[in-house]
Amino acid sequence: MSAQIIDGSALAGKMKLEVTDQVKALVARGKPVHLTALLVGSTPAGELYAQRQGEACRAVGINYQLLKYPAEIAQRELKREIRRLNVDPSVTGIMMHLPLPGHLDHPRLQYEIDVVKDVEGVNPANIGYVVYGHTLIAPCTALAVIELIKSTGVEIAGAEAVVVGASEIAGKPIALLLAEQMATVTLCHIKTRDVSVHTRRADIVVVAVGKPHLLNGTQIKEGSVVIDVGINRVTAADGTKRTVGDVEFESAREKAGLITPVPGGVGPMTVAMLLRNTVRSALILESAS
Repeated sequence: MSAQIIDGSALAGKMKLEVTDQVKALVARGKPVHLTALLVGSTPAGELYAQRQGEACRAVGINYQLLKYPAEIAQRELKREIRRLNVDPSVTGIMMHLPLPGHLDHPRLQYEIDVVKDVEGVNPANIGYVVYGHTLIAPCTALAVIELIKSTGVEIAGAEAVVVGASEIAGKPIALLLAEQMATVTLCHIKTRDVSVHTRRADIVVVAVGKPHLLNGTQIKEGSVVIDVGINRVTAADGTKRTVGDVEFESAREKAGLITPVPGGVGPMTVAMLLRNTVRSALILESAS
């Protein structure tokens, strides 16, 4: 029997309606929500992503400002720009588009973003809050994964959860948030000897590596929840391109109980979580004023 599809697009739509209501309430109290994004250098992909991000913000009533900087900007100059935005009372959220040019230290620059205005949850201090169980603003992809699992009604507390992939922006924060929800978590990484040993016993499997079809149906437990974070562009034999996940969907669907598709799963929910984080930043700033 095929797994039930976890519809990230539908869930994201509901989240955006909630965000729209929150934004309207803040505006009514004289507290407009304003997200400023930094884009260093210019590529067609980066420009398109920023454009779509702006459209998503405006659709829910969030003011969106894109600041563009030349690729050769110095680290100290970009740091000054971030600090300027930190103290600007009209700016309620800050994010920085990645990747940055090679001469810039992006972790150090992310550390400069005010922890409350850090809508992507990438400041190390915000990761630290997650570790100590006092989450302020968490990374968007990790939040998306947790919300998708919760939407199924599956009990996370006590579940065996395996996260495949240990990146700082996805795998590690996902593992921390699952542990915060009282799951028993195994984090697999490049040195894991046999990933299948772990994934075959897991009630919840999250794959966030960025490698097409890394996991298939033979490597998961019957009836498990499978969350595919991967977004990979592949070229078929006929030259056409399509988007696939880290999980081989068709075989996994025959074994899992619930599964996210790619596209239409984690992707749209990550966008929704960015919007929700942006509102959360504004609400925290309002309460502190």
